[in-house]
Amino acid sequence: MRELSKALINNTNNPELAWQIFKRIASNPNFPSDAFNQSLSVLTRILIGAKMFTQINALQQLLLLHPSNPSHDSMVLLIRVLAKSGHVSLAISQLQALRAHHPNKPLSVSLYNLLIRSSLQQNLPDRVQLLYEDMIVSRVPPETYTFNLLISGLCDSGYLDDARKVFDKMRERGCLPNEFTFGLLVRGYCRAGHPNQGLELLEVMKSIQIVPNLVIYNTLVSAFCKEGKTDEAEKLVEMIRENNLVPNVVTFNSRISALCNAGKVLEASRIFRDMQVDKFLGLPQPNMITHNLMLQGFFKEGLTKEAETLFKSMKENGNALKIETYNIWLKGLVKKGNLFEAQLVLNEMTEKGISPSIVSYNIIIDGLCKNSMLRDAKNVMNLMRNHGIVPDVISYSILLHGYCKKGKINEANKLLHNMIENGCFPNNYTCNSLLESLWKEGKVLEADELLKKMKERGYDHDTVTYNIILDGLCKSGNVEKAIETMNEMWNQDYKPDLITYSVIINALCKNGNLDEAKKKFIEMIGRNVYPDEIIYDIFVYNLCKRGRVSSAFRVLKDMEKKGYNKSLQTYNSLILGLGMKSQFFEMYGLLNEMKERGIYPNVITYNNMIKSLCESGKIDDACKVFDEMLSKEISPNITSFKLLIKPLCQIGEFTPAREVFDLSLRTFGHKEVLYSFMFNELVKGDELFEANDIFMSSLDRCFHIGDFLYQDFIGRLCKVELLENASDVLKKMVQKGYSFEPACFMPVIDGLRVNGKKNEADEFSEWMLEMNSEVRVSNRVDRMFDRRKVGKNEKNWESVLHRDDGSGVTLKILNKIQKGWGHANISNQNSAKYDFIDDS
Repeated sequence: MRELSKALINNTNNPELAWQIFKRIASNPNFPSDAFNQSLSVLTRILIGAKMFTQINALQQLLLLHPSNPSHDSMVLLIRVLAKSGHVSLAISQLQALRAHHPNKPLSVSLYNLLIRSSLQQNLPDRVQLLYEDMIVSRVPPETYTFNLLISGLCDSGYLDDARKVFDKMRERGCLPNEFTFGLLVRGYCRAGHPNQGLELLEVMKSIQIVPNLVIYNTLVSAFCKEGKTDEAEKLVEMIRENNLVPNVVTFNSRISALCNAGKVLEASRIFRDMQVDKFLGLPQPNMITHNLMLQGFFKEGLTKEAETLFKSMKENGNALKIETYNIWLKGLVKKGNLFEAQLVLNEMTEKGISPSIVSYNIIIDGLCKNSMLRDAKNVMNLMRNHGIVPDVISYSILLHGYCKKGKINEANKLLHNMIENGCFPNNYTCNSLLESLWKEGKVLEADELLKKMKERGYDHDTVTYNIILDGLCKSGNVEKAIETMNEMWNQDYKPDLITYSVIINALCKNGNLDEAKKKFIEMIGRNVYPDEIIYDIFVYNLCKRGRVSSAFRVLKDMEKKGYNKSLQTYNSLILGLGMKSQFFEMYGLLNEMKERGIYPNVITYNNMIKSLCESGKIDDACKVFDEMLSKEISPNITSFKLLIKPLCQIGEFTPAREVFDLSLRTFGHKEVLYSFMFNELVKGDELFEANDIFMSSLDRCFHIGDFLYQDFIGRLCKVELLENASDVLKKMVQKGYSFEPACFMPVIDGLRVNGKKNEADEFSEWMLEMNSEVRVSNRVDRMFDRRKVGKNEKNWESVLHRDDGSGVTLKILNKIQKGWGHANISNQNSAKYDFIDDS
């Protein structure tokens, strides 16, 4: 009766006709049972493929009411086909129908095993419990394989205690555990980070005379290595040999992999070397996986020379390198920043007949984007297409993230549209990258528009999305809205995580709402989100910043009680707070404690100390701290120098201050920010000759002089009758093409008039009026473009013009104005704004 099955198969694309054919055959009571079941199997698969579940339920009734065919066997066959096809719930419902129709007919344990296995594959643990209970009620005795399935499912779901209970009940049900049973439990314990409990099972195995196999030992060796317990791993290797087993390459690869992941690459390297040369010990030869693990480990720890030597030896020894090895090599080169060589490797792969995979290209694109070489990254993507490889969502997301990182939102948007046009739809990571960039750029409306589009196109807001929104709201000052949004997360069944609370708590602390921040902290713990050292550091820093040092130490006590040690950030915050309270003995004590614990101070640590010492007048101590920082080869930043220069100038120690300034120039080069700061402090201290030298040098370097107190400086020069110096400064500013406060001319003009230098005074007067004209034109242009800002120069000039100090100079200047005076452009066309190091 193969013809019937063939007829059904021929109508696979016409399942309705196949169903009608089977119903007609099923009505024949004399149809052979073997042929009936064979055609039933074919039909069931056709109906499943066509998703005709109504007909499957009708098929159940047809089988149960069949006049002569043994419906029990047919129903069992139907259940098996459904279970193997992934329709476990439907299979179980058929099982229940069968049990109701044939209550006294026993079912086989193999059927239950199949249903349990399928339920586990479909991640339906409640069905497993139901099936096991049904077995017991039906008096179908479970076998060892049944218990192994249950133990495997419970371990995979993380229910290790329940898995152990099932293991202990096996003997009660007359089943003995086998090697596979123990292997499942050992693997479960090791995956959960409890290798010691897995190790205890070896004793249980010994008590029932079961010898552990190599798989069990390898699992334990790997787990102990991952925890850094290499001594225990070595003991297990010895146990393998004692049990007359030979450690294989998997054993050693497990050890090497775990050691490399733990950062112990040199230790892994010793094992690798022994495998290569120590054949007398019976060690297995390293395979390609071993080599790849070591290559990855060397790159991970920055041991590029060792990686290069290994890769070279792999090629020289005639090893047929595969795509996985080349991808590890590419990733290492990219991490090292050797992008040109990485691109050469792509060519080498092609020459050797190994086609670069999409992973290979994505590695290159990622490296180029991280080095801001976005045009090159785009070219590599085009190269992919030329070689017949279509960029995937990872390729596009990497490049889009690169654009976003550089603030190139328009390019990122174009790429997103191009991505969709090419049939590659963005994932949440892609959208989140663009969303984060929009928030950083302050484009709130665009960010809201993107969120709407994400919702329209079915992208769920995951926790990462919400965290980006919250961070953006907090940075834009809308903390209340951020808190509302976080509350919405709970309503939308999204659980705020540690990052969520960190963002909110940090924003509240920055705004000084420490009590509200504390409430959020309590709420977080109440919702089973437990703090880490970063959250504690946020509280410690903000409390110290506000002088609440005792409260900060109470937080610290709770932090240490929870098992978190003080970090560099913690120490820096505490030193800041203690310094503000002038508790210098305790401050130095913390510095010593850092050194004892192997935490190295950084520039912020020393800056906090220098600041507090200087503010308390302990300049000598501050200088000693500065010297210690230099002796420790910790590079000071611009703030370090400013912290010392200011107090030295304030107490009149201008020579040491100038020495510190000269040192800063040797460290950072001739930075505008250093010159302006030193000049301003010298002016405030009436050290005018030194200030004059620095200002003249600044003009020679074409610095932007907006941060220089040049007007005050010129006024002070005139006040102490250094009129010639003041004149020289003004002349140089004009000659260099600077546009500055016209009011600066007045004390010089007054002084020249008083000293009878009428011609010079008139020349300066003309310059002043020309500059004023330029300022007025500039302000008119501003108003034309609706720049609603009164020019600072204009305001000062008007006040000078209307002043009445009895000198009569203003009136004489007005009388000098003649029609047709030229208005030469004396704005500083050539002065460049130099980049300077952020001194925050």
